[in-house]
Amino acid sequence: MRKALTLLGTGLAAALALTACGGGNNASAPSAAATLDPANPTTVTVGATPTPQAKILEFVDQKLAKEAGIDLEIKEFDDYQTPNIALSDGSLDANYFQHLPFLEDQMKTKGYKFEHGAPIHIEPYAGFSAKHKKISEIPDGATIAITNDPGNQPRALKLLESAGLLKDIKDDSSALTLSDEQNPKKLKFEENQPEILLPLVKDPKIDMAIINGNYILDAGLNTDDALVVESVKDSPYGNFLVWRAGEETPAIAKLEELLHSPEVKAYIEKTWPNGDVTPAF
Repeated sequence: MRKALTLLGTGLAAALALTACGGGNNASAPSAAATLDPANPTTVTVGATPTPQAKILEFVDQKLAKEAGIDLEIKEFDDYQTPNIALSDGSLDANYFQHLPFLEDQMKTKGYKFEHGAPIHIEPYAGFSAKHKKISEIPDGATIAITNDPGNQPRALKLLESAGLLKDIKDDSSALTLSDEQNPKKLKFEENQPEILLPLVKDPKIDMAIINGNYILDAGLNTDDALVVESVKDSPYGNFLVWRAGEETPAIAKLEELLHSPEVKAYIEKTWPNGDVTPAF
C-alpha cells in the first residue's frame, strides 16, 4: 500500500468544486469478468476520509487485496468536496466517503458522472454539547451548529426531530426556512462546513453541535457521550464505493466485492464494537 495525505484546503476545494464537470448516475456494480493476476497486481487509487474509510481500506489492502490481484493506493482527504473533484478529473480510480443523498446532490449540482456500489457501513450522526448533559436541557431559542451542505443538512434536522426538538422535517428541509410549526422551540442555527463543526462544541455560544460520524471518530469522541445519536436501522446513509460512470474495471469490481466480504464485516464489528461504525451488509 502506498498511502498519501491530501492537504488541499477546504476553501480551495470548494472553489475547485465549482469547475468540476460530468453528470448522471448508475447504481449497478461493475463486472468482475476479467481475471486479475496476484503475481502482477493492478493498482487501484482510492480516495477516502481517514476514519473509518481509510482504515477499512487499509485492512483490505493488508489482508485481502494481494491474493485478489489488486494493490490499493489510499489517498486521505479531510473534506467532503475534494474526493469527488479528484475522481472526476481522473486523479482517483474510486472514492469511499459518501452516502446516497450526498452523492445525488453532488451529481445534480456539479454535473459529475458517477456510479456507486452497495452500502458498506453506516456512521451515525450525533449531537454533542459542552453546556448541557441531556437533550431535555436544550432551551427554547438554543443555538445549534449544523452542516451547511444540502446532502447532509436534512439528515441533521431529522436527528433533531427524533430528539423532539423539531417537527415534520422533509427530505429537502433547510435550517433557514423552517416554519414556526416545524421549529416550535425557535432554535437558531449556525451553519458551517462539516469539517469545522467539531470545535464549535466548546463554543460558549453553541448549545449543541451536530457532528458527522467520521469527524467524531477522528477526534476520539464516543457517541456514548452524545446528547442524541442517529438510529442506523433502515438508514439511507450507508457509505459506499464510487467510481466514474462506465469504468467497469475488474479491479474496481474486485474491490467492491472485498469491501462486502465477511472479513471486512468482522473487522468493522471488532474495531468499533459500540456501533459508532456499523456494517451495512
